[in-house]
Amino acid sequence: MPLLRIALPSGSLRDTTLALMEKAGYRVRLAARAYVPEIDDPELEGMLFRAQEVAQFVERGVVDVGLTGKDWILENEADVVEVAELVYSRATTRPVRWVIAVPEDSPVQHIRDLQGKRIATELVGATRRYLQAHGVEAHVEFSWGATEVKPSIPGLADAVVELTETGSSLRANRLRIIDSVCESTTRFIANKAAWEDPWKREKAENLLMLLQGALQADAKVGLKMNVPRERLDAVIAKLPALHTPTISNQHDTGWVALEIIADESVVRDLIPGLKREGATGIIEYPLNKVVY
Repeated sequence: MPLLRIALPSGSLRDTTLALMEKAGYRVRLAARAYVPEIDDPELEGMLFRAQEVAQFVERGVVDVGLTGKDWILENEADVVEVAELVYSRATTRPVRWVIAVPEDSPVQHIRDLQGKRIATELVGATRRYLQAHGVEAHVEFSWGATEVKPSIPGLADAVVELTETGSSLRANRLRIIDSVCESTTRFIANKAAWEDPWKREKAENLLMLLQGALQADAKVGLKMNVPRERLDAVIAKLPALHTPTISNQHDTGWVALEIIADESVVRDLIPGLKREGATGIIEYPLNKVVY
């Protein structure tokens, strides 16, 4: 039986990724402390790896496809196919950033001021290449954790390259950002040889389509309602639908049934307006997948 092997990220993205797989239609079971989840698709084999390792394992053919951040593709200089970007969070579509930060009272103001300085980071390779591109020679050291506090301890680091979304944690540690090394979002990647295999490519594309559909549905809901035919135009004018709404005739010719998909964030303001325009029997329901 043909098999598509997929690397799923462990750590902070593990639970979110497994929940996404479930919403996409795959039942995934993972025993405590296990790294090989059971998936109810016999043609799909999953493995859990740290996000930092996924790109290199996909490149080497340990797995065929995987989910990881753009930052770790850059860090490993992985020669893989970046098939698609996946936006995990319904709260924000902003990418995370790896930034260079120094203590608030540091004399460092520009990248060139880091010449000869000591920089702590988990993103060692990308940081060294970034500094090289700016003509700066500095000592870049791998940090095993607690990176943000190291500049406050004499002799540990003059600066850090750290992951941030809002910068609040850096400010809490009295650090200021002087530049960005790179931005990152989650990517669906493939091994080049696997991507050239017709069966594996189709299987991967099918999986990706369902994952993207689950993500699209995460921040959207469906709305059903009954509308007096004479008020239809006024109600339609209120609707922020993905496409034109679905309208069905009812047995009572004076009424129609109307259905749309809308962003959940606007529904609390939308429903009262629809009610005032004459819609009734309004039903809001969750969605599992939205496939464009």
